[in-house]
Amino acid sequence: MDKVREKLARDEIVMAAGVGRVMHHNLLQIIGIQGGFDCLWFDHEHVGMSMQDLEVGTLAVRSQGLECFVRIAPTDYAIVTRSMEAGGGGVMAAQIHTAEQAEEFVRWAKFAPRGYRGLNTGGWDGQFASIGPKEFCPQANEKSFVAIQIETLTSLEQCDEIAAIDGVDLLFVGPSDLSQSLGVTGDFFNPKCIEALDRVGAACKNHGKHWGAVCVSPEHAAAMVERGCRMLSPTADVKMISAGIDAVKNQYSTYFG
Repeated sequence: MDKVREKLARDEIVMAAGVGRVMHHNLLQIIGIQGGFDCLWFDHEHVGMSMQDLEVGTLAVRSQGLECFVRIAPTDYAIVTRSMEAGGGGVMAAQIHTAEQAEEFVRWAKFAPRGYRGLNTGGWDGQFASIGPKEFCPQANEKSFVAIQIETLTSLEQCDEIAAIDGVDLLFVGPSDLSQSLGVTGDFFNPKCIEALDRVGAACKNHGKHWGAVCVSPEHAAAMVERGCRMLSPTADVKMISAGIDAVKNQYSTYFG
C-alpha cells in the first residue's frame, strides 16, 4: 500500500472501489485499464470469497499497478493473515465496537513484538519463502495496512481511542451501517450523521491519522472531504455494472420498451 500511503501523506485524495459479488479477474483489469482508481478493496465480509479468489484477484490488481486491501469481519484471526498471504496489501475490520477489539485486530495483523501474527513466509507477502523470517517480519509490520471501520455506536464513541492505536493507518466510515446505528437509516445528511463525520475527522486529526468512507453521492463526498476525508469509495462492482446497463438503455432509449 505504498502508493496509497504516499498520497495520503501528501494530503491527496485516494480513490477506492469495492469488489465483492462480481469477483472476476477480467473486471478487475477493466477497472485498472479505465484508470482513475488508486486501489480496490475486496469485500470478504459480505461475500466470503475463497483464498484462491483473493490470490487471483490480487494478481489481477497488481497487473494494473493498483493496490488492494481486504475487508473482513473481525471474528477469525486466520482470515486476517491469509488475506495478506494471498496478496492483499492490508486488511480492514468491519463491525468493530470498541478500541479493545480494534487493538486485538491490529495484533492479529502484526508480527511480534507488536502482535502475534503466525509466522509463515510461504505466501505472496513473503515472496513465496524467498525472504527470510528475520527480514520478513519487520518489513511486513511496516508495510501491512490496517483500517478500522467506524459504523457502530460504540466505535463512534471510542473513535478517538481507536485512532490513537499504534498500527491503525486509517479509520473508514461505513455510512449505511452508521446511519442505522444512529437510528436514521439511509438519511446520510441527517445532523446525527454529519456530527458523526465531524467526530471521526477530529479524532483522526488529533492523532495524525487519515480517514476514508463509502460515499453515496458527489455531495456526500464533498461533505466528507471538507471534514478531512482523504479516501473516497464512490462505487462497487454491482453498482458499476448497473450504471453501465443504465447508460446503454438511456443511450438507446428509442429502442428499449
